Amino acid sequence: MSLYLLFDVGNTRLKWAAVESTQNPSDRQKKLWAYSGSISTKSLQSLELREELSDYIAKTVPKPDAIAYCCVAGAEVMTNLRTLFPQWQDLLWRQFTGDSTFKGVRTLYQDPTKLGADRWAAILGARALSANNTLVVSAGTATTIDMLGGNGLHYGGWILPGLSMMQESLPTNTAQLPQATRSNTYSQALGFGVNTNDAMIGGCDAAQLGAILRATQLSKELNHPIERIWLDGGNAKILAAEIAKLPQPLALSTESIEGLVLRGLWAWLVQQL
Repeated sequence: MSLYLLFDVGNTRLKWAAVESTQNPSDRQKKLWAYSGSISTKSLQSLELREELSDYIAKTVPKPDAIAYCCVAGAEVMTNLRTLFPQWQDLLWRQFTGDSTFKGVRTLYQDPTKLGADRWAAILGARALSANNTLVVSAGTATTIDMLGGNGLHYGGWILPGLSMMQESLPTNTAQLPQATRSNTYSQALGFGVNTNDAMIGGCDAAQLGAILRATQLSKELNHPIERIWLDGGNAKILAAEIAKLPQPLALSTESIEGLVLRGLWAWLVQQL
């Protein structure tokens, strides 16, 4: 079995997947990520945990034909990542960066070297799934919103604090606000909170949704009305549930999907081989 091994190293989580070379980055089957996993990025700081991860992956999948990775967690983490498989020293690790080129997609970013590798990979992942005017929303530690035209042009985007970061900043920087907790009973999409906890949760949700709505408006003004919104990241399901309560057709065009960065890495790697 011929495989590609992919790593997405974020500030919070390290995700990996091994995909068969006979598969396609546009494949939507759940079994696509049969060989995949996720751990805390901090685990790479521990030699013992690195050895455990290396042993687990090496025993789970055969030696891959190629390895691709993107890392936004810093140089030390990147170095630790590349020491995982001493038994595969002959393999070339291909690093994906914000200025990595991809046939059919280009960015208007003034300095692509400053474009986050994970953002760029997610954009390519979205392109592998559809050729529509698209918003690519990664809802993780930070929330990033990027506009990709059906013409393959990335028009830029925004970076804002993620949901958890927003919520945690309120009690940290104020004297009387408590730590907010999202409960199973909370259901006030865009509604006004009638207690402090729901007011904080609802306010943070509304801020995220407001940015998405503003992005759809700007895209329309660019004559590229949004036809698809892809949501990825730890808070993607929360945002998808809130967007579903918005007026149509925005809700109908939104889908939460896992592994968008890994999918983009994969599509890029295929072009490199």
